[in-house]
Amino acid sequence: METILVVGATGNIGVSAVTTALRSERNVLAIVRNQDSAKKLVKHIGSSEGITFAEADVTSDTGLKGVVDQVRAGKLPAFQHVFTCVGGDYITTPLSTITTSQLRDNMNRGFEANFFAYRDTIGYLVEQGKPATWTLCTGSQGDAALFALPALTQGPLYSLATAAARENEATNVRVNELYLAFRVEVDTDAAQHGVTSATEFSAVYKQILDRQDVRSSRVRVEAVGDITELRFQKKF
Repeated sequence: METILVVGATGNIGVSAVTTALRSERNVLAIVRNQDSAKKLVKHIGSSEGITFAEADVTSDTGLKGVVDQVRAGKLPAFQHVFTCVGGDYITTPLSTITTSQLRDNMNRGFEANFFAYRDTIGYLVEQGKPATWTLCTGSQGDAALFALPALTQGPLYSLATAAARENEATNVRVNELYLAFRVEVDTDAAQHGVTSATEFSAVYKQILDRQDVRSSRVRVEAVGDITELRFQKKF
């Protein structure tokens, strides 16, 4: 049975990726900060069955490397897919009032953590020599810039996704960017706020996993209809 390594597993999109894995009869290796985060994920999913938890600081340049080292040593399950969706603050702070510490913190969480998720896992995936995927979820704020702080982190993520796709165009790893343009929340919150639920959104990632023709592409999810009818375009 395949396993998906989920980075950012306790967030709205991370919960959706975990849901995808379990509903498609795959296991999950979920990176969490601590046991409280693990309990939070179990609460959203409803069960811990099929989930292995690994505690790590994904914003550290050694956190994910340590997890992969444990996988190599046989202390954690092998994985064939990576889904990363670490984000920063989603707030309306004007550019002129963003402090240096805010900027650095959000670049660390919103960009660096996802970069580490690529740098520290791609070598392992390639070494396996078997069909694999690496998927990065980005947001449309990088283009719309209605919220300045999250917008600043998305631009570099677009470039990361393209560079990663180029590097792996001829490898066993299909790299894709999942570009999301509307709000997705865990199921209980989505019901209260009238937005798309993590469970509903999970159909997108399942198609990315299952469709071999989706490679080196941006998968655009800009309307609810895009969840079932996948829209994607090659990056180059």
